[in-house]
Amino acid sequence: MSGSSKPTRPTIYDVARQAGVSKSLVSLVLRNAPHVAEAKREAVKAAIAELGYRPSRAASALASQRTNSVGLLIDDFRNPWFVELLSGLRSVLDPAGFTVAVADLRLETASGRNPVDGFLAQHVDALVIAAEAPVDMLRNARVPLVVAGSRGLSAHLEADVVTSDDGAGGRMAAEHLLAAGHRSIVHLSGTGEPAAHRRRGYRDAMSDAGREPLVFGTDGGTDEADGFRGMQQALAAVPEPDAVFAANDLMAAGALAALRDSGLSVPERVSLIGYDNSPLAAYEYLRLSSVDPHNREIGAESARMVLSRLESPDAPPRRTLLGPTVVERSSVAVR
Repeated sequence: MSGSSKPTRPTIYDVARQAGVSKSLVSLVLRNAPHVAEAKREAVKAAIAELGYRPSRAASALASQRTNSVGLLIDDFRNPWFVELLSGLRSVLDPAGFTVAVADLRLETASGRNPVDGFLAQHVDALVIAAEAPVDMLRNARVPLVVAGSRGLSAHLEADVVTSDDGAGGRMAAEHLLAAGHRSIVHLSGTGEPAAHRRRGYRDAMSDAGREPLVFGTDGGTDEADGFRGMQQALAAVPEPDAVFAANDLMAAGALAALRDSGLSVPERVSLIGYDNSPLAAYEYLRLSSVDPHNREIGAESARMVLSRLESPDAPPRRTLLGPTVVERSSVAVR
C-alpha cells in the first residue's frame, strides 16, 4: 500500500498565506468588494488560480443565511416543455449568482421520496413549482414559492404565480384549425389543470362555431403513449377527422404515429397542432404547428418573482398572466 496521503482541498487560509494577505482580505476579494488595493486583489486571484481553490458554498451559506440556490420541481423529465422554462429561469438567476436544482415529481414519488423535502434538505432559498404537486407536499415548505403554469395550487398556498392563459391557447388552436377550413376537429386531452383549461378553450371555440366538440383521453395522462392511445380511440369513433388538436407536443407525436399507422398522412389527410412549442415541435422530422405559451418568459418571470420575494418577503402575492400565440409550421393544411 502506498504511503502517500490523500490530497486535501486548499482552504481560504492557504490562499491568504500564498498571497501574503489576511483571510478577511481574501473574503473581500471573493465578494468582489470595492476598496481593495489592485495589487493585493491580483495577488489573491493569482493564489486562487495557482492553488485551484474553490470557495465553500456551505461556508458562504452559513455566513449569509443564503445558499443562492433555487429548487425547480417539474412533472416529468420525458416531456421537453420544461426546457424553455429552465432556460428562462437561468437567464435571470445565473447573472444573480444563483444555481438551480431540478427534481422530477413523477420519479421522486415513484421512488417513495418527497422532492420538496429533498430541496429543503439542501437549504434552497426558494421553490419554483412547475408540476401538479399535492398541496400538502408544499404547505409547510417555509421558503418563498412561485407557481409556474396553470397548477391550481395558488388557491391553497401563499405563492406568487406566473402562467400562460391556457384557456385562450386552447381556443386559439381550435380557431386556427377552423380558419384553415377544418370542421371535424378532434381534441386529445388528459388529466391535470393545464389540459383542463386547454380543453375548455377548445370546447368554447367549437361551440361558438356551431361544431361538435370531439374530445378523447380525458381520463389518461399526457405523454406520447397517451397521445397514441387517444388517437386510436378517436379514430375508432371518427374514422377520418379533418384535424387533431393535441393537449401538448408529446401527445401530438403519439397522435402522428397512430395516424400514420392508419394510413392517414399529415397534413395531406389530417392536420395536426400541438401545444407548448417545445423543442420537439421544431424538429425537422415533425415540423409541428403548436401553441406557444412562452415558457421561456414564464421561467424568466418566475426567477424575477423569486428575487423580488427574497428582497421583500412580506409583499402581497403577485400574479402574472401571459398571452399565448400560435406558431405555424407545416403540419396544418388549408382545406
